[in-house]
Amino acid sequence: MNDPAQPTPLSAPAAPVRIGFLGPRGTFTEQALLTQPDYATAELVPYPTMADVLRATETGEVELGFVAIENSIEGTVNVTSDTLAFDVDVMIQREVVIPIQQHLMSVPGSVLSGIEEVVSIPHATAQARQFLFQELPTVRTTAANSTAEAARLVAEAGNPKVAAIGNELAASIYDLEILARDIEDHPENETRFVAVAPTVVPAPTGHDKTSLVVFQHEDAPGSLLAILQQFAARSINLTNLQSRPTKKGLGDYCFLIDLEGHVADDVVADCLKVLRAIGHEVKFLGSYPAAGEHGAAVREAADGATRDAEVWLAEIRGRIVGSPETRLERRR
Repeated sequence: MNDPAQPTPLSAPAAPVRIGFLGPRGTFTEQALLTQPDYATAELVPYPTMADVLRATETGEVELGFVAIENSIEGTVNVTSDTLAFDVDVMIQREVVIPIQQHLMSVPGSVLSGIEEVVSIPHATAQARQFLFQELPTVRTTAANSTAEAARLVAEAGNPKVAAIGNELAASIYDLEILARDIEDHPENETRFVAVAPTVVPAPTGHDKTSLVVFQHEDAPGSLLAILQQFAARSINLTNLQSRPTKKGLGDYCFLIDLEGHVADDVVADCLKVLRAIGHEVKFLGSYPAAGEHGAAVREAADGATRDAEVWLAEIRGRIVGSPETRLERRR
């Protein structure tokens, strides 16, 4: 019989049937999503903004939402982090990181020297700032909700003087010609995406991240240091730290934190407990498998190390006088 004081254990979520993503078709978000075999077989539902994706996930219109959260050149995607922090209650299930190759594309017959206007999402335009300065110094830039929307708008307009910045998938879908390839300022350009769902926390894998929002309980000297000391004291590595206004007034900020480890880890759990105990409001955004080229090997090594550590610890604890293991050994 279940103890009513204890939460009922939850099973792992089923494979999603409907996944919301930033549309229209041909976005980098869709490209990243399609790298995940279990996601690629689902029904993909495009939404006009990343906030719309997250809200649709919270309300159950889709089982999973997939959005960009960070770029290696332009930093955090604020609309995603702010919506997660303030507007919806969902948890991150997985992160996916892909390299970003930006291309300049237009309708067939266009030439690079004739382009007078470039349409794209502001993050993409910023990632090609040097190329635009050198090759198209007088060009006008126009914002779109996504790189794919920019490609679609350019295709529909049919104007050879207007180009979009996007990926090869968008060029193929909207029948555009690529005028210049790999125009991003930095070849190491990568974007991090997260899958979110209003469901259970994924089980620990041994190679995980945890994301939090920590709110200051007072605007005073040392308030950030007091938060960071809790992680430093436990040797918890922070992989990302940023401050965001809480929208409540000037000087009122919260901190978005990504750290290595899982809430199932005792040291992480203890840190979160102490943060709450000393008066900070903490919003848990999820513990989830970390992306990485060597993730599978890291997880396998972690599993082996855990098994070895358990055997080692059991042998030591078996030497405790009066322990069941000791009594059993004496009877032998």
